[in-house]
Amino acid sequence: MSSTAPANGSSPRSADDTNETTPLLASQTAAQPTGPSPGISPPTPKSTDPPLPKTQLLLLCYARMIEPIAFFSIFPFINQMIQSNGQLASADVGFYAGLIESLFSLTQMIVMIGWGRLADRFGRKPVLVVSLAGMSLFTAAFGFAKTIGQMVILRCLAGVFAGSIVTIRTMISEHSTSATQARAFSWFAFAGNFGMFVGPLLGGAFADPVRQYGGVFLRADLFKMYPYALPTMVAGVVGVTAVVTSVFFVEETLAGSEGGGKKKEAPQSARQILQAPGVKMVLYIYGYVMLLAFAYTAVAPVFWFTPVHIGGFGFSELQISLFMALTGAAQAVWLLLIFPPLQHRFGTGGVLRGCGIAYPIFFFVPPLLNMLFRVHNGHARTAFWILAPSSNVLGVGISMAFTAVQLALNDVSPSPQTLGTLNALALAGVSGIRAFAPVLFTSIFAWSVKFQILQGYLIWLVLIVLGAGWTVSVRWLPKNAEGKPITRDDEGNA
Repeated sequence: MSSTAPANGSSPRSADDTNETTPLLASQTAAQPTGPSPGISPPTPKSTDPPLPKTQLLLLCYARMIEPIAFFSIFPFINQMIQSNGQLASADVGFYAGLIESLFSLTQMIVMIGWGRLADRFGRKPVLVVSLAGMSLFTAAFGFAKTIGQMVILRCLAGVFAGSIVTIRTMISEHSTSATQARAFSWFAFAGNFGMFVGPLLGGAFADPVRQYGGVFLRADLFKMYPYALPTMVAGVVGVTAVVTSVFFVEETLAGSEGGGKKKEAPQSARQILQAPGVKMVLYIYGYVMLLAFAYTAVAPVFWFTPVHIGGFGFSELQISLFMALTGAAQAVWLLLIFPPLQHRFGTGGVLRGCGIAYPIFFFVPPLLNMLFRVHNGHARTAFWILAPSSNVLGVGISMAFTAVQLALNDVSPSPQTLGTLNALALAGVSGIRAFAPVLFTSIFAWSVKFQILQGYLIWLVLIVLGAGWTVSVRWLPKNAEGKPITRDDEGNA
């Protein structure tokens, strides 16, 4: 088993990848006996599994939060800002809001591969610092835009510098081993989710402070002239703190990038990486599962808000907030506490196939709950309020697929030096999907409830079919992406 393991960023200490930066004990382990001697505590197993550098992981997870904060912080006020800057009718606001929200992801898609190539050639840390600095600057400047054209330009520039996620993924891969990467990427995923939670809070809390709070803000001419400058400035300052921590405390992870070592070989091209065994299929699975994620994330809040009689839950704003909070808390538990031992026991492929089975079932539950809610009696309502939260808590376990597919991507990387470009290829596709998926699936939902297609359940039929397609796709996961950890028994039998 170990002889066929790929040399990649998730297992940088394998024998095939030994270089001048590799700990000597890691490459000597195969020559050491694995059976314990009587009365002696064998030290060798720990030498093959270096501990996860928690400080570095914490710093990288903090930097990971900046991109979703920058992306989502404008959502609470973007419609009002567009209407004010463009003097538009309410009916015309939606188009420009969707355009500006999508441009960030579209620009990110275009430049993502370039950031990955730069990280592979010049090192991870400089790319991380530059991208964080640029994104922080243009996110802060967005609130000072006074025309729709300025908003478009600043949003695109923020997207140009949204390359930090590529570098952070790669650095976490290089800090972890096959035994620790599940735990590391669980924290990475949690940091991203936390950023998605914090971003809208910052945008909503600080938007138009003169109108919201009055008081001292009434004397601040800056915020009278630029009512949306405060939330973008706050988001920018948060980004600057990540720049500072990255400059002074984050360590470079690309071997040979800090001088003193051998001259690095030119990194492989994107075309060469795509020809490596298993890469295309894992990228397909990666993009597919992110499509499902973006589709559900876009549809769920609208579905919860939609009246029961046309196909939703009819929740109030408070109930939607509570449901979203419950979803986030449950997702954190699945990612941080449940995923690492499951991945260790069943491997990456086992977790992905389990999530593949669960996806169509997860999409089948909401219309069933709506049918139950339509029954106007006390027993049905009681059953709904028991089943809806519990099914949501259990169902969001499918979010483990997002972390698992990242581990699969690490495992098929041709070498540690190509991790930046490979992650960039994956994230470029994801950025493109994020640009169009929300509007596509919310439009399908709107049509299904407006015209009562399948009693308003058309969107769930579409998602069930797509989920079933992904169930089939993960059956074709390449062998070199299975990610089954090698246990000490396996090493002893090798």
